[in-house]
Amino acid sequence: MSTATAKTELESAELAAPDRERLAELLVGHERPPRPSALSASVTFGWRAMLKIKHVPDQLFDVTAFPIMLVLMYTYLFGGALAGSTEEYIQFLLPGIMVMSVVMITMYTGIAVNTDIAKGVFDRFRTLPIWRPAPMVGYLLGDVLRYLLASAVMLTIGMIIGFRPEGGVLGVLAGVALLVVFSFGFSWIWTMFGLLLRSEKSVMGVSMMVIFPLTFLSNVFVDPKTMPGWLQAFVNNSPVTHLATAVRELMAGNWPAADIAWSLGWAGVLMTVFGVVTMRLYNRK
Repeated sequence: MSTATAKTELESAELAAPDRERLAELLVGHERPPRPSALSASVTFGWRAMLKIKHVPDQLFDVTAFPIMLVLMYTYLFGGALAGSTEEYIQFLLPGIMVMSVVMITMYTGIAVNTDIAKGVFDRFRTLPIWRPAPMVGYLLGDVLRYLLASAVMLTIGMIIGFRPEGGVLGVLAGVALLVVFSFGFSWIWTMFGLLLRSEKSVMGVSMMVIFPLTFLSNVFVDPKTMPGWLQAFVNNSPVTHLATAVRELMAGNWPAADIAWSLGWAGVLMTVFGVVTMRLYNRK
């Protein structure tokens, strides 16, 4: 050890004792800062999720280019064959395809959770004096922006190619609000898988296995009356069917009370069941 280094360490040691005493007096004389509320902590983590989108804008591809592609592809490929013209088909298709797209986007919540776990970010979150579910709720709040953006993009494209909602602005806003509430509850499924599975590829694979049958076996594209009886029984009781019907009717200016109740009920059940499972897994990680 050099003489200069030894001298520096000796001076630091001589100053350490009184400095430590003064620091202790200051710390003891002041109260600890108040613990943030559950809402404040959740909103902070939601803001963190939105900042990640700001720094990696490629994450917006699935809520911009992908919805545009779906609307144009299904409208012009199947519109003439299924409804006689694209103008008539877009009235039926757009609310349903919007439901399908937003429900599919929810799986990225689980992928984001799994990625942060792999990087060790959640180990730091658990050391913070905050409401325990705040990081998970924050992810979902941040994804609400993605749902709204995807809905706005699809409605814009739909209006350009002929979609005219008879329910007006209020009907459209009510339909989008119901879709966002359902998607918030549905996203808890993927937070569970994000904690349960080992890699983001596994989360994506399982998500696709669940979402594709659930969305395609519904009334998103066609009326279930043309389907076989055994398939109608499944489709008519699918949560995606209830949601698509509710959004479609709201945008048409109607009030489908039964389908709205089913959609909200499904959202509540999914959030309760998978929210509890998610937090148990989170506490054990």
